[in-house]
Amino acid sequence: VKTAASAAPPSSGYTDRWLQRNLLNFSELALHPTLLANLRDQGFERPTPIQAESIPPALAGKNLVGLAQTGTGKTAAFVLPILQRLSAGRPGGVRALIVTPTRELAEQVNATVVSLGRGMGLRSAVIYGGVGMIPQERALRAGVDIVVACPGRLLDHMGRGTVRLDRVEILVLDEADRMFDMGFLPAIRRILQALPAKRQTMLFSATLAPELRELVASAAPEAVTVQIGQVRPAHTIAHALYPVPNHHKTGLLLELLRHANTGSVLIFTRTKHRANRLLQLIVREGHSAAA
Repeated sequence: VKTAASAAPPSSGYTDRWLQRNLLNFSELALHPTLLANLRDQGFERPTPIQAESIPPALAGKNLVGLAQTGTGKTAAFVLPILQRLSAGRPGGVRALIVTPTRELAEQVNATVVSLGRGMGLRSAVIYGGVGMIPQERALRAGVDIVVACPGRLLDHMGRGTVRLDRVEILVLDEADRMFDMGFLPAIRRILQALPAKRQTMLFSATLAPELRELVASAAPEAVTVQIGQVRPAHTIAHALYPVPNHHKTGLLLELLRHANTGSVLIFTRTKHRANRLLQLIVREGHSAAA
């Protein structure tokens, strides 16, 4: 049976609940017939643990904090309740706002909105920086029900008056821990000030730092907390840390690349200049690379 994301049963006391919850089918969650049809068309029959635990309280309109690692199916855990709620009620302005830390994640979330919401008559727009404002402004002016946005570009549109958030019924903060790490917390607070006080708020994160707990207390009072598995790195990934002086970092990286038993490598740098400089060195070593 295919699920909306592959996930092994969590350990440390969660196994029984995982087995119990995964006896559910999506058809038992009282979802809109079109949603169920779209899920079936994509081969999804049973919810993952985070979906099974999150969707019922989300459908009930409760504030929610979902703690789960990436790859556990949490996107559908908030997209399905959003589509369900927006299938009823009258259109008119942005009714759901999903805030993500990166443009890549924003595109992924919007793709899920489009695929699961096919045939429901709901429109979405994705807005993020690094690209022109004009196409995004056109999409917003045409009228959308759901906006998937990165914080910085969303503030730009708010400042220009090209997006209104006064009718938002549902707010989702996705990968909130990453947004905190990237310094977006002040931007999130500014966005919250523009939203109606009466709304449903869902926050999804791998971890919950003290600053995020404060945010939850103010933005999502009386939230239901759902935690799937232990908050730890995925067991399928090998991790290694090499503490080295700055002047040895490049040499170590090149040495690792010489012995890397993989066809693809993704390298993150702090600045564009560093990325371009590193690219020259990597290509000089005979690797095919791009920055």
